[in-house]
Amino acid sequence: MSKPMVAIVGRPNVGKSTFFNYIIGKRISIVEDTPGVTRDRVYGEANWRGRNFTLIDTGGIEFDESDDITVQMKEQADIAISMADVIIFVTDAKQGVTSQDNEIALMLRKSNKPIILVCNKADNYGKEAPEIYEFYNLGLGDPYRVSSVNAIGIGDVLDAIYDKLPPKQEDEDDTSEIKVAVIGKPNVGKSSLINKILGENRLIVSNQAGTTRDAIDSNFENEHGKYVFIDTAGLRRHSKVDEKIEKYSVIRTSLAIERADVCILMIDANQGVTEQDTKIAGEAHEAGKGIIIAVNKWDEYEKQNGTLEKYKKAVYEKLSYLSYAPILFISAKTGQRVDKLFELINSVASQNALRVSTAVLNQVLAEAIAVVQPPTDKGRRLKLYYMTQASTKPPTFVVFVNDKKLFHFSYERYLVNQLRKEFGLVGTPIRIISREKIG
Repeated sequence: MSKPMVAIVGRPNVGKSTFFNYIIGKRISIVEDTPGVTRDRVYGEANWRGRNFTLIDTGGIEFDESDDITVQMKEQADIAISMADVIIFVTDAKQGVTSQDNEIALMLRKSNKPIILVCNKADNYGKEAPEIYEFYNLGLGDPYRVSSVNAIGIGDVLDAIYDKLPPKQEDEDDTSEIKVAVIGKPNVGKSSLINKILGENRLIVSNQAGTTRDAIDSNFENEHGKYVFIDTAGLRRHSKVDEKIEKYSVIRTSLAIERADVCILMIDANQGVTEQDTKIAGEAHEAGKGIIIAVNKWDEYEKQNGTLEKYKKAVYEKLSYLSYAPILFISAKTGQRVDKLFELINSVASQNALRVSTAVLNQVLAEAIAVVQPPTDKGRRLKLYYMTQASTKPPTFVVFVNDKKLFHFSYERYLVNQLRKEFGLVGTPIRIISREKIG
């Protein structure tokens, strides 16, 4: 049983994302004084009075059917409404009730869901506000006056959410899911992959690069386990990042990588590994995340005998530091090999969190030293006394030596290879830290 969901809806530019960010306690949603910035559903975890729930921020609802993106934004809001246990309808107290507000209110009343009407931008919170009375005409009960920017009145809304949430289930707070960030340059098929997995149009799919600006969380469960798939905006070259919104998207991708357990790096089969791919892959590697390389659009690639092995070799040549990452050739469009991702995700997540006992580690270290003697420098030989594991995600080992300057990169790489040979550690980076033994 997943946590209850609370959807935030309303027309564009009424302060939904500011309201969302305050409750979540993080700057997850992009906040910019531009209508239509939040296009997809954005998810965040919240807690009030000991009750956990998932908060969904949506793109502004508009009823203009001439614009494709606007139509899809409304569809995304419709899906959020259908998923939600409670709906927060955010309006603008300064502008008053608009014709769009009336249309949205009519749509919400038909949903038969608990609705909380919020009048945002009520900066004169402590004063009499006769303009609020017109919001009763929406037929959604008492309006809550808030100022998201100044964090005024939000506690009352949270109390209302708490009161309207469904009864708590025993397994509601299960945290066993694996967080998977789908990363890659724009227009490589990230949203299409998640849509194929989910079996619904959870994310806006468009041939226009840069459609997904926020990092979107999608919960999914099957026979392999529980997952949270995080779709991200494609990282672009810095020279191409002109708008503030696009800069936020780059930051959002980095944050998505940070909170993921496993990153699926998607590469376009027809383009091969590009400079952008190497940069994005480097971020995931440096963050110590489990990594799977998914070569997408494999159904479109012209093949001959040995094509697959040649392609793998070319990928590893360009991404030499990811030689530990498994490669899967898929088609998000047709679903080819997409089902094989789950076993890989589970395996890589497990390897990234692997812990090895100190006794076993030092047995491996002794055998490694016996096979290849540590190097010498100016008559001094490197001595390795013992090794212990400091942490997981990624597996991080501390080796105590006589002189850190003698612990060259080549011998460190040798030890990493020995650890992989002994324990597998497929799909995860390994970190080794050298420390000088005192005494």
